[in-house]
Amino acid sequence: MTRVAIIGAGPCGTAQLRAFASAAAKGADIPEIVCYEKQDDWGGLWNYTWRTGLDQFGEPVHGSMYRYLWSNGPKECLEFADYTFEEHFGKPIASYPPRAVLADYIKGRVEKADVRKYCKFNHAAQDISYSEESGMFTVVVRDLKNNENISEEFDYVIVATGHFSTPNVPYFEGFDGFNGRVMHAHDFRDAVEFKDKDILIIGTSYSAEDIGSQCYKYGCKSVTISHRTAPIGHHWPDAFTEVPLLTHVENKTAYFKDGTSKEVDAIILCTGYLHHFPFIDNDIRLKTDNRLWPLNLYQGVVWEDNPKMMYLGMQDQFYTFNMFDAQAWYARDVVMGRITLPTQEEMRADSAKWRQREEGLEDDEQMIWFQGDYVQALIEQTDYPSFDVEGVNKTFMEWEHHKHENIMGFRDNCYQSLMTGNMQPVHHTPWMEAMDDSKESYLKN
Repeated sequence: MTRVAIIGAGPCGTAQLRAFASAAAKGADIPEIVCYEKQDDWGGLWNYTWRTGLDQFGEPVHGSMYRYLWSNGPKECLEFADYTFEEHFGKPIASYPPRAVLADYIKGRVEKADVRKYCKFNHAAQDISYSEESGMFTVVVRDLKNNENISEEFDYVIVATGHFSTPNVPYFEGFDGFNGRVMHAHDFRDAVEFKDKDILIIGTSYSAEDIGSQCYKYGCKSVTISHRTAPIGHHWPDAFTEVPLLTHVENKTAYFKDGTSKEVDAIILCTGYLHHFPFIDNDIRLKTDNRLWPLNLYQGVVWEDNPKMMYLGMQDQFYTFNMFDAQAWYARDVVMGRITLPTQEEMRADSAKWRQREEGLEDDEQMIWFQGDYVQALIEQTDYPSFDVEGVNKTFMEWEHHKHENIMGFRDNCYQSLMTGNMQPVHHTPWMEAMDDSKESYLKN
């Protein structure tokens, strides 16, 4: 029987499990599946841990999740087409759920699908190699609880580890002697730590926006955001300042390219993450920057040098959960022989067209429509339930407008579910006043 290894049981890995379960529910014979997850539960980054650095087994902590994180995009743009928020919670809910609510939703779908039996938790991938001679992958994982390595052979490997766990950490002169805290967003856990502090954020990504907003909400004194190319440009509160790139620090004073300076208590590096897969042999390892169209992945999924190797969720992302679904259904159908892949030359030519289009994109709006077209192209090739991709794109446009209008209040808006058609309710408490991020608090009437 065909054997498939899935590496990771976060939103991508659970999407893959759900894809196979969907085929089985329709009477198909599915392969033997083993999903290895190094944490003790599924959910990936949506599992919160207080740990940073190394975990209790000496493995690098995967999670970058922090307390009080709420979705920074409308849930209507990530909703599963085959399992709605309304089905899970029994009612419409507000559009920007906190972490605990989203984690519950992710887990609810796979619990309903009864796929936990395929998972081996506390098993961390150590080495994945491919033999041309046997046509098989050897997957070595470490059973963390028993502290022993296990080696198994598979016909296919699907890498679903995500790419938000290995921080990209730049160095600036004077960090060694800075009289305060220097950390990467990966190790950020609690905004309350920075109450009454002056903080400097390096970077203009979503994590820069959100960590700055979180710290302001929970009482920091000021937020300075340092950019390399251009400011974020939101209508920030008076406590925020945007400045050019940091040049160096002396004691607690940060100096910037425009000649200005600021005394700060903490520096938080929101400088992104690396696609880093040290457990995968070089000839089958994805090497890419964070971009909408990584090369060597046909349809954004299939490793062109060896189509039995696949990657999920490796793109820079506007779309998330439902894009991972579209990819997982596609990967499943390749494995099960429902999709016949073209020649390597044809795959590369197709990828080159997507990359060429990506390189011409000029703003977030064009990027959203590009990724929407990609998701649409995938779902048209499988039996994943079709949904209103154009409607999702338009909701993203509203979201962008609301953020520009009021970065501290955009989460107070609500949208229509693209899956059920129902308008979702306004949350009972404005985000700036909602200090309790528990599921119970969020869902109360």
